[in-house]
Amino acid sequence: MFSTIISTADLAEHLDDPNWAVIDARYDLARPNWGHEAYLEAHIPGAIYASLGHDLAAPVRPETGRHPLPDDAAWQKTVSGWGITPETQVVVYDANGGAFADRTWWMLRHSGHAAVAVLDGGFPKWTREGRQTASGAETRPPYPFHGVIDASAVVSAAEVDRLRLDPAWRLVDARSPERYRGESEPIDAIAGHIPGAVNRFHGLNLTPEGVLKAPDVLRAEFDALLGGTPPDHVAVYCGSGVTSIFHLLAMEMAGLPGGKLYVGSWSEWIRDPNRPIGKA
Repeated sequence: MFSTIISTADLAEHLDDPNWAVIDARYDLARPNWGHEAYLEAHIPGAIYASLGHDLAAPVRPETGRHPLPDDAAWQKTVSGWGITPETQVVVYDANGGAFADRTWWMLRHSGHAAVAVLDGGFPKWTREGRQTASGAETRPPYPFHGVIDASAVVSAAEVDRLRLDPAWRLVDARSPERYRGESEPIDAIAGHIPGAVNRFHGLNLTPEGVLKAPDVLRAEFDALLGGTPPDHVAVYCGSGVTSIFHLLAMEMAGLPGGKLYVGSWSEWIRDPNRPIGKA
């Protein structure tokens, strides 16, 4: 069973296995339709498409961030449509080293499906290696799914407001340093960060070749970041609860499982003018 990452070579050996399912999760926050268009043009054979905006998030409400989690019924309907059985090995990929595929990975893992992994290097590595691709839309036979996302895996805005001041916890902002410092904010209405958070850009989990760093390297880097904080006392956030999950994947690779996700992230935090904002 693959439950964190999987290599392109290992996936290639199982493309014809009916007990394997491949999910294309490519997405661009600035161009929401790009991922599906790219999928239709070329994708890994057998892959189905999962949209961050439509399949992995609920409609935005005035009090939420940009990508709130879907409710239980909507999530069950989506996964049932993917045809994921209890025996299915799921592989998810994107074009960003895993920073968008991680949302599907995390949602399936925390709704009871352990056999799900992110393709290391994603579609760019697959195509660089000259591997086979297909075009057009593909589907899988539906299968009833009854899992719900474990509420203990997430923290609310109120909990973040408490733990950010608690020395026993470490809050990690996964956005770029410029966004964390409040020098640049290309997406949300207000710049800055949650006071008390430390910053580690999610892209630092990758090598220059676009694959995850070795587990021992990740372990050393996260040990330095967390300063002895146990992983189950770590909460991560980003702009909307997507790319920050890449830290949870990297931490698990490094032997540090159990971190929490603030799903609403910065885009939810700034909805309430009474919440403090840090800069620089």
